[in-house]
Amino acid sequence: MSETVDNKVTVLVLQHPQEQDHVLGTAGLLCRTLAHAKLVVGLSWRNLGHALGEPVEARDWGVLYLGSAHATGQGPLVAVDRKGETLPNQKMALSGLTGLVVLDGNWAQAKALWWRNAWLTKLRRFVIVPDGPSLYGSLRKEARPDAVSTLEAVALALSALEEAPNVREKLLAPFRELIAKARAAGLQGGKRDRRRRR
Repeated sequence: MSETVDNKVTVLVLQHPQEQDHVLGTAGLLCRTLAHAKLVVGLSWRNLGHALGEPVEARDWGVLYLGSAHATGQGPLVAVDRKGETLPNQKMALSGLTGLVVLDGNWAQAKALWWRNAWLTKLRRFVIVPDGPSLYGSLRKEARPDAVSTLEAVALALSALEEAPNVREKLLAPFRELIAKARAAGLQGGKRDRRRRR
């Protein structure tokens, strides 16, 4: 069993209903590994408190934003404005952050969640700057070469936000196990490879 990560910044995963059927989805694995995380499935919520299930100050929360793949700055987590431009004072943008919203689904599903929940635009926006390709490799096709799984994105974000230097590797460990099992089972694109010899 994987080690629980006692994260200080709460993670709220908004999962598109169609993503929950994906064999190689990582949101459930992420939320089982983090001490302070919640997974909710749906298309829209009235506000952040409604999605989280408790009263919360939206100004203290951020969202991993879909756009601005070319954000510049010291990765892996870069604060951007509404136009997707890198904010000049990154330290101030990160200060007082108590929670992070993550959209879980493929590119089209994540965009649908973004547009159906206008309250997300009131949160601080952050983009991930990956330092390498996703561990999925050929197992799951991504819309962009810099796209990573929900778990990998959160691992990168928390590595920038948390004081624990090994938080990223603790989160990636169970994901590596999932990938290894998927390859051993002959899965491709989240589906069993029928061309594989029995």
